[in-house]
Amino acid sequence: MFVSPAFAQAGGEAAGPGALQAFLPIILIFVVFYFLLIRPQQKKMKLHKEMLGAIRRGDKIVTGGGIVGTVTKVIDDTEVMVEISEGVKVRVHRTLVSSVLTRTEPAGEAKPQKQGAGGSTPGSVPQTPVSKLKKLFGGKGD
Repeated sequence: MFVSPAFAQAGGEAAGPGALQAFLPIILIFVVFYFLLIRPQQKKMKLHKEMLGAIRRGDKIVTGGGIVGTVTKVIDDTEVMVEISEGVKVRVHRTLVSSVLTRTEPAGEAKPQKQGAGGSTPGSVPQTPVSKLKKLFGGKGD
């Protein structure tokens, strides 16, 4: 009596999302994952590979197990000989080197000493930043 009958709307096609709209969230998630996870990891792997390729005798390294030692000999592309204590040498697979702590200069490529306005000459005491500031502002330098 008080309720009127409900009639279905007559219309064309059902309005639903298109194929692109359905896959758009998945595509956006993949793009975010690429820029936040995949790409930085690839850069990090590339830098690590370059670091491993540049290891030479005299470098102080840390292995994947946390052992600190000095490279005494580069055996081949895959192994290095590392001295972990005086007289104790171990062979380490190059990929297990996690970082290089100190690098040595290549033989024959010694860096020239800089000598500028505030530089020190061989045999003299190097100036500290505080003494340089005192000298700059008219105070007596050390």
